[in-house]
Amino acid sequence: MIKVYGDLVSGNCFKVKLILDLTGVAYEWIHTSVMDGETRTSGFLAKNPNGRIPLVELEPGDFLPESNAALYYFAQGSQYWPDDNRAQAEVLQWMFFEQYSHEPYIATSIFKIKFLDKEHELAEELAAARPKGYAALDLMEKALSGASFLVGEGPTIADFALYAYTHRAHLGGFSLADYSAIRAWLDRVRALPGFVAMPPYE
Repeated sequence: MIKVYGDLVSGNCFKVKLILDLTGVAYEWIHTSVMDGETRTSGFLAKNPNGRIPLVELEPGDFLPESNAALYYFAQGSQYWPDDNRAQAEVLQWMFFEQYSHEPYIATSIFKIKFLDKEHELAEELAAARPKGYAALDLMEKALSGASFLVGEGPTIADFALYAYTHRAHLGGFSLADYSAIRAWLDRVRALPGFVAMPPYE
């Protein structure tokens, strides 16, 4: 059986659980905590020298790191990966956007506030990230105005990649009050058959 090493309070790990649940793939979840140093042990580093989660073990000794790579792998042959080459490129475009224009500002702000508990200590860094995070949300809002999903008429892994940290953006200091298209899109993702919500942060 497929094994996933990860922590469900991580949006990147949640992405992998989401695609597995929505596609009905059986898997074993192995809780692995960054905060407890479990990704820096010799045993884990032997599996993923980059020392990051999520990490998928497809077969014994066959490891696939990186959340968006896992999204791509498990979406193949499903409704969440389009057949059209142009649409496929658009899905990848949004996934690259998530990694370079969205996560570095929104996800890192969540991490600094909720996990490091350094909202006051890192106030300048958080303030510097806010305009860039809002710029990413602005772009998403424009794309989703009049559209149900990011690419085409149905959900794709582009939506799953961006759902993970967008729906928790408020925890990083980003209000979604002025983003009605994003809020409606979040509701549509949550309404997908088989969707299981990300657990709350403690």
